[in-house]
Amino acid sequence: MAGLPGHTRSRKLGVTSAIFLILNKMIGTGIFSTPSGVFLSCGSIGGSLLMWILGGFLSLTGLSVFLEFGLAIPKSGGEKNYLERVYRKPKFFITCVFLGQMILLGFSAGNSLAFGRYVLFAAGVEFPTERAARIVAVLCISSVVTLHALHPAFATRMFNALGIFKVIVLMSVVVTGFVALLGWLPIENPHNFDHPFENAGFGGGTFNYATALLRIVYSYRGWENANYVLSELENPRRTLAVAAPLAIIGVMVLYVLAVVAYYAVIPKSEIAHSGVIVAGLFFRRVFGDSAGARVLPFFVALSNLGNILVVSFAHARVNYEFGREGILPYSSFFAKLNKKNAPVSGLFLHWLITVIVLTIPPPGEAYEFIVDLNTYPSAWISALVAGGLIYLQYSKTEHWSSPFHSFLVITVIYLLSNLFLMYMPLVKVPGQEGHPGFKMAGFGMACLVAGGVYWVVWSKIMPRLGGYRITEVHVVDEDGNEAVRYVREMQLEAEHGDAVGVEAELL
Repeated sequence: MAGLPGHTRSRKLGVTSAIFLILNKMIGTGIFSTPSGVFLSCGSIGGSLLMWILGGFLSLTGLSVFLEFGLAIPKSGGEKNYLERVYRKPKFFITCVFLGQMILLGFSAGNSLAFGRYVLFAAGVEFPTERAARIVAVLCISSVVTLHALHPAFATRMFNALGIFKVIVLMSVVVTGFVALLGWLPIENPHNFDHPFENAGFGGGTFNYATALLRIVYSYRGWENANYVLSELENPRRTLAVAAPLAIIGVMVLYVLAVVAYYAVIPKSEIAHSGVIVAGLFFRRVFGDSAGARVLPFFVALSNLGNILVVSFAHARVNYEFGREGILPYSSFFAKLNKKNAPVSGLFLHWLITVIVLTIPPPGEAYEFIVDLNTYPSAWISALVAGGLIYLQYSKTEHWSSPFHSFLVITVIYLLSNLFLMYMPLVKVPGQEGHPGFKMAGFGMACLVAGGVYWVVWSKIMPRLGGYRITEVHVVDEDGNEAVRYVREMQLEAEHGDAVGVEAELL
């Protein structure tokens, strides 16, 4: 917990880059694979479309909560800052719990592996081995992290370009689907919209609709990505207020219209049995077998690459904030920026965790299980954020204010949606042996508990053994941003002049 220097960072992301920072994380493989499972659960065209619209509105309720927090606390770190503002006792506890989730589960292994699989498939390897896919995945995350460290400006332009590419791909799907609806394509009309709410003979019921909504909510995840890097934005309050709604509403419209396009081209029976290749069926029916088999994997691989670029960008800066504040072990190492103002140590930590997950677990269900672990503790963190905002708004002693106000009904809906995400994995699937949801919930929560254990060691045991106590020091950098350093009290006495200078500046 060394005395850490204050770094001045040039803010370089405008509204356009912030939009693509969000958009690239939201648009992954979900829209290319999830619609089949959603339709299978709902059992009707109209019902599934309504669920996609509902999922978009649930994302907007989350945006409302994060806008109020983000505009009131325009600092990098996302939920970390919001939780710290609400849950101040026990001291440092909530910060360490959030650290447990971000460090242990903040990896890009899932999208890196998907990139490896799709790249090999697009290159003509029809059945790529797990080992080959993992090798490509490690090369991918290594290249992305190196690019962010050595050429951050080019990396930003790259994820902007990939964001534009994703929009173009989805818009081409939308346009093609509506051309098919007009009967201008030489393909057979599946007549899916003749009786849109007629059940196709499967799905339906409360549990199946809940399962469909769960899949859709996961497909919309990523809308909070800009909140992690607010200190990197030009005029962060204005940029966030403009970029976040535009990105989320844009993705919502594209998702719904893309699903309509799928239904305009693919018959119900094929949609229901397409699994994760529903977009592949779409391209195959429109462009033929050869084009569909090559074009789609290439599109999905680039979509995954865009996700890896923005996730590594955001998570590296959260790691940097943890180091800058003195919470991580060897904080002076993780609080470093290179000459390009890139958080190289934070990038290294993100790379290390991702590579460990990519290389150590055995292939198969165990690996897929590890990749999906983050979904459950994320729901807990989001529920705590929503509940905390309600407390701040209605507690007179907190003196809470923000340029944006999230209405109570919207915040409550967001809170309930996360409680739903916390509850669903605990429900036993009808007809399925075992209960994999309990394992996912248990292991996901174990990462939060690990953060609590770290809090005991870091803030209780080590200070007692070392004869010191942890003290907060507030500093203001040259950009006017206030930050917190957690340092040892004995160190403050040894460096008394520096500490007094910092406090005097604040006073």
